[in-house]
Amino acid sequence: MLTSERKALIQKVLKRDGRVVAKTLSQELGLSEDTIRRDLRELASEGVLQRVHGGALPASPAVADFAQREQSGSPAKASLGRVGAGLIRPGQIVFLDGGTTNVHLARQLPPDLKATVVTHSPSIAVELARHPSVDVELIGGRLFKHSIVAMGSASVEAISRIRVDTYFMGVTGLHPETGATTGDNEEAAMKRTIARQAAETIVLATREKLGAASAFGIMPLSGMSTLVIEVDETDDVLAPYYAAGLSIVTL
Repeated sequence: MLTSERKALIQKVLKRDGRVVAKTLSQELGLSEDTIRRDLRELASEGVLQRVHGGALPASPAVADFAQREQSGSPAKASLGRVGAGLIRPGQIVFLDGGTTNVHLARQLPPDLKATVVTHSPSIAVELARHPSVDVELIGGRLFKHSIVAMGSASVEAISRIRVDTYFMGVTGLHPETGATTGDNEEAAMKRTIARQAAETIVLATREKLGAASAFGIMPLSGMSTLVIEVDETDDVLAPYYAAGLSIVTL
């Protein structure tokens, strides 16, 4: 079997089963595990999949830069933002993570809502500058240009002094095995820091993030409280997320 044929088959299995087990596939094809692992490495370098112990999972497509992500999936993100905005109660202190979906959430906060929003995203702070009754606490630090958020020791120190009711966390992948993931190690650590300061953590996720994984783990699904997801999926697909104890809101 040619390399191109093997890679096409791997992608077919990944789409069908949601994962590839290197040992199982090598036995089915009568090939060495090393051959399959080499193919997985090459496909991972092309951004097709995310390697994990024993095989691979679908790679999250939500890894483009902020400007590109701003242009993709806007209707779905607007719907997710609207649902997320409805979960915020008057008087709450809320942390809005960076990300294009949370920008939509900020845009759709009711004009009469009185609450405090903490964020390390200049984009969200600018959106809320026009809101008549939401107080904004902007966390400073070194600008991580990919996500347009502040990061670094100054950001961590400021966040550690704040307790929030709800954290709307941005992710690039959600998978029953790998949990919530993202594409940058420092950003993953920052998200964990914020989650520790929050009474609950909510994730708003577009369809392509469900069942996908990125390189750096944030937390297991059990570390989250609520998932708001754009799905046309069966209960079987959502079952592992319910089993993790998540409250799930579907669009």
